[in-house]
Amino acid sequence: AGARDDTFNVLDLAEYTKNRPWWRKIFGPSSGSSAEKYNVATQLLIGGVTGWCTGFVFQKVGKLAATAVGGGFFLLQIANHTGYIKVDWNMVQRDMNKAKEQLKFHSSGNKMPPEVKSRVDEVIIFLKKNVILTGGFAGGFLLGMAS
Repeated sequence: AGARDDTFNVLDLAEYTKNRPWWRKIFGPSSGSSAEKYNVATQLLIGGVTGWCTGFVFQKVGKLAATAVGGGFFLLQIANHTGYIKVDWNMVQRDMNKAKEQLKFHSSGNKMPPEVKSRVDEVIIFLKKNVILTGGFAGGFLLGMAS
């Protein structure tokens, strides 16, 4: 009886996934577009439901954030008016001018960095491949924001 010599190839997943974006790790390179997997009605339903849920959450969080920011601003104005705090308006003006200069400097180039451009290109390709799903999501999102 001969001895069996089993040899195995070891795949190092940590090394394999190190340079891959997170969405490729989850969905894989061969996941394809949803148009290849689902019919039109299913795509619209999935897009509409996820869009509505996202819009509803955005609406609730937006109201909460607006209330918090507005309330905080209101309390600061009351504290300033009653003398609890004193605002150095010269310092505020100087900082605002510095921020304006930095915005002018960054917007004067008008070119996107290559990393941002590649991400934008990937998003555009995804939207083109999944136009029905995206349309359903957009409609659902608007309904969710309105409800």
